Amino acid sequence: MNALDGHLHLRAVRASDGSTALSAQSFRAPFHLSKPNWDPEAEVLHAQVVNPTAGILEGDRLESSIAVEAGAALLVTTPSASRLFRMTEGGHATGRQHFEVAADASLEVFPEPIVPHRGSTYFQETTIEAAEGSTLLFIDQLMPGRLAHGEAWAWDRLVLGLTVRRAGELILRERFDQNGASLRSLAEFAGTGAGSCFANIVLLPPEEEASPAWRAEAAALHRDGVWLGISRLRKLGWSIRIVAPDPTRLRDALTDLRAILRRTYPRLGCGLRRP
Repeated sequence: MNALDGHLHLRAVRASDGSTALSAQSFRAPFHLSKPNWDPEAEVLHAQVVNPTAGILEGDRLESSIAVEAGAALLVTTPSASRLFRMTEGGHATGRQHFEVAADASLEVFPEPIVPHRGSTYFQETTIEAAEGSTLLFIDQLMPGRLAHGEAWAWDRLVLGLTVRRAGELILRERFDQNGASLRSLAEFAGTGAGSCFANIVLLPPEEEASPAWRAEAAALHRDGVWLGISRLRKLGWSIRIVAPDPTRLRDALTDLRAILRRTYPRLGCGLRRP
């Protein structure tokens, strides 16, 4: 099968009636964009990005760029996990993501988990550029592999780079570079088991929050086998990490966290499932 060189380019703007619309869109396999749905209650446009292929294969190169202009609000989701299939020795796939949020704009990126299969290698680099006065919620999820096939922690290498800038100033730079075996050891150390799943979350509020109302309630989700930590980013923003013993518990924790956050940030109240 030939490798795919796919791209997704979206630009969201505030329409004359106050709603959000896509002023520009372009995509090529393995990306496909379903018809966007406007949520009038949350005042957010929901765009669902679909991968009509089996998943990500050796040699695939994926590039996405999403911009939200002033006054617009966009939620981007995927209906299914991103599966990384087995690759030959030395083979890999790559992905680059760039998100830009203007002042008085809101962007939420909530894809389904990355699921690396046995023998896969994937390099992903994510860059977030947020203006002052913008709101952003970015969620990355990782499952250990196909548990039913005995492929937990059997992937070769996964590299997830993340750079976040606020008003042009660097506030977060991190790099996750692990093979399955090393991450399995970490999960065993934490006592979360072979099916452990992870979530990395970045929250950028529109203004400074010395002691946000949501923090104590979110911290209380650290219970019953779920590990949750909250760290303040440089200047303005928050890093939230979740480790859960299985996919269901991770999904429940993220659902609860999102419900807590939307009471403070109403634009995060858009439904994840299309009507």
